[in-house]
Formats: sequence, C-alpha cells, structure tokens
Amino acid sequence: MAKAKTTFFCQNCGTQHAKWMGQCNTCNEWNTIVEEVIQKEVAREWKQSTTAKSVSKPLKIDQIELNPEERISTNNNELDTVLGGGFVKGSVNLLGGEPGIGKSTLSLQIALAIDQKVLYVSGEESQSQIKMRAERLHGKSSECLVLTETNTQNIFKHIEEIEPEILVIDSIQTLHTNSIEASPGSISQIRETAAELIKYAKETSTPVLLIGHINKEGQIAGPKILEHMVDVVLQFEGDRNHTYRILRSQKNRFGSTAELGIYEMLSDGLREVSNPSEILISKKDADLSGTAIACTLEGIRPLMIEIQALVSSAVYGTPQRTTTGYNLKRLHMLLAVLEKRAGFKLGAKDVFLNVTGGISVDDPAIDLAVVASILSSNKDIAISPDVCFAAEIGLAGEIRPVSKIDQRITEAKKLGYKTFVTSKYNKITTKNEGIKLILVGKIDEVFATLFA
Repeated sequence: MAKAKTTFFCQNCGTQHAKWMGQCNTCNEWNTIVEEVIQKEVAREWKQSTTAKSVSKPLKIDQIELNPEERISTNNNELDTVLGGGFVKGSVNLLGGEPGIGKSTLSLQIALAIDQKVLYVSGEESQSQIKMRAERLHGKSSECLVLTETNTQNIFKHIEEIEPEILVIDSIQTLHTNSIEASPGSISQIRETAAELIKYAKETSTPVLLIGHINKEGQIAGPKILEHMVDVVLQFEGDRNHTYRILRSQKNRFGSTAELGIYEMLSDGLREVSNPSEILISKKDADLSGTAIACTLEGIRPLMIEIQALVSSAVYGTPQRTTTGYNLKRLHMLLAVLEKRAGFKLGAKDVFLNVTGGISVDDPAIDLAVVASILSSNKDIAISPDVCFAAEIGLAGEIRPVSKIDQRITEAKKLGYKTFVTSKYNKITTKNEGIKLILVGKIDEVFATLFA
C-alpha cells in the first residue's frame, strides 16, 4: 500500500502550505500550522447502514415539510433545559470542561438515568472504576452498557451488535482510527474520529454525547472545526474549590443558547439546583452596608444575585477599581455618571465590586443594584434585604427600562421580596399584589428613596 501523504494546514484559516512555517502568510496568525494526513493508508471500516436515509432531492422551500425533532429526555431537568428539551435523535453533543470539574460524573449520571439502552465508551477508565463511580452515584439502571475501548473500528463492531439508543464517548481525545497513523489526541485523529461518529449518528438517528478536554486557554482541545462539526457545544464551568457548577450552551442547532443549568457537586454526584438564588445570595444575620440584590435574567430564567461593594478612601494616591464577575469598564462608566450627574465625589476613593456565587453577569439590568450598593457602602447605610433592583442606567443619569420586567417582578414576589425598584418607563402589566413597586427616573430619586 502506498505511503501516507501529509501536508501542512493552518488551523485558523485552512490555508494549505508546502512546509511548516511559524506564521501563516494568509491570516498572519502564529503557531497555527500543523501537519496533517491527506491520503490515508486504510479505508474506514464503518459503512453506511441499511437504516440510513435515502439520498435527498432539492425541493422548493415552500414544499419542505416541517417535522418537529424527536427528543429523548435525559431525566435531568437542568440538562433538558439547556438542550431545549433533551437529546435530539441523530444529534452530536460535545461537552467540555476543566479537568476534575465533573464531566465524567455528569455523563455517567445521565447514562444511568435514561430509560433507554445506553453504550458508555470510556478510553480513560477501566470498567471497575466506572462501576465504583456508578455505585457512588447510586445508579440502578441495567440498560447502561460499559465498554473500555479506544479504537473506533472496534467500537463500531460492538455498536452493530448492541444497537444502542444513545452513545456516550469519554473522551474524544482518547480515540484513534486505523485510517490515520497519528497518535491519539492529535488534530488529525480528533477530526477523523469525530467525523466517523457524526456519520454514524446521522445515518442511524442515534444521539451521541462526546466529552472533550480543555486546553490552557480554556477552549475545547483540538481543531476549531470540531465545534463546527457537532450540533451542540456544552461548557461545564465552575471552580473545583467550590461545590457549584454551571452548564452553558455555546452552540445549539436545535434550541436557545441563552439557557443555563446549575448543579451542586456532592459526594453522591451532581444535585440539580432548581432555585439558583439559594446559592447566589449569602446568608447573614445582620444588615450590612454595601450589598444590594439584583434581578437578572439567564435566558428566560430570572435569577436573584447579590452585589457587594466596598468604597473606601484611597491610601496610595491612585484610586483602585476592582471587579469580580462584572465588567470593569462599565463600573468606570457608572462611577463617572454618579460623579457628573448626581454629584457624588468618588474620584478619590477605592471601589471594589463583587458578584457573589462566582458567576459573571453582563446583563445591564443589574446597573441599578451596582449603583445602590456603591452608594450604600459610601454612606455606610444598609439597604433592606427585602429590596431588589432591576434597571439600566444611562449616561445622562436616567433610569432606563429593561426587558421581561413582568417575569422579574413575579420571581421577586415568589422569593419573598417586599419591594421592587425599577424604571418608571417600564411597561408593567403584571399585578403588583404582595410586592411594592418603586418607580424611579433618575439616580437622585434612587438615593432619596433609599437613604432619605
């Protein structure tokens, strides 16, 4: 058989080069040129199955029948919410996250909870290790089959015998195919094995869940084209020193990418957090200045988050501006608005801002809570814990309306808040029984309402 031929491709723009170079002369990116195989020595062993769809024909767009996607529920409400209702048949889902964050735990927990035949393929752990984890997770499913294999040709042989309804691969970086003579985890192997799994998923309408590693930049390891090939890209985030994990959707061809799922890591697995506000608002005995509750939105889910601010005199001459979980440039803008439009002299003071719970928020509706917490710390006057805020602040010092205000008010009422501060320009249609609405138009009115 002829020797395999290789060439060099830029992983950023796809330009082909005759030899390796440090910089691509097309896109001017550095260290993106990688050697790849273009002529394979062995043909793929996976062949099109008899259940594959027939060759499609071009149709006018008004003649195409719109069929809703068939979904398989994972029996995990948080994951179903992020996916948009469950796994779509024939979809390929990629789950990425930092080492030790809980990717394998979540995947095995899903495999044990689904009421269908699941093939769990692991290239990193032995069957006994997976059995120990399953016992810790109290999994009782007898429909979950465990296979420890890294060669895709051998995996497909078992798939043809078992005919699973869901396939889980842990992880895509450990697989290798005989079609390419490259080490597992290389760019060529990842792309080729992913292509074989995608072909299998589309031909048999079997959902596939792939687990992907993360590189030092925080991106899913491997070529960027891997994320373009799959249907859904999920990101599992969190700090290993904390118990809470956040599942986000970075790409979803079958649903919204605005949803998120929250889990708590316990000794017996991941617990679904149905009320995220319980982890985002700290429990304290005394009223402390510098804290305010904001009502933000993640997708269509309202969340109550706690904003903490500390304002103190600058000791070293140049005032410090530090944020955690909030945009530093937006904080500079709000401080400028407070000084120019409302007359608060904060230019010679240090300002530290923190969003509790370890999450990052970019919703402009938390502007009012940020300003309220800064004024509370500056005056050393505590804000009542029964008050929450939702409004954007403009450069003229006006309090601007925000979207979905009715859902925010309803959530605040459900969680027991007594007062809701928002813009008077909002169009509120919900009944305000059980909660007091304070409608303001400028920052001066906010200060007079809270600290008068």
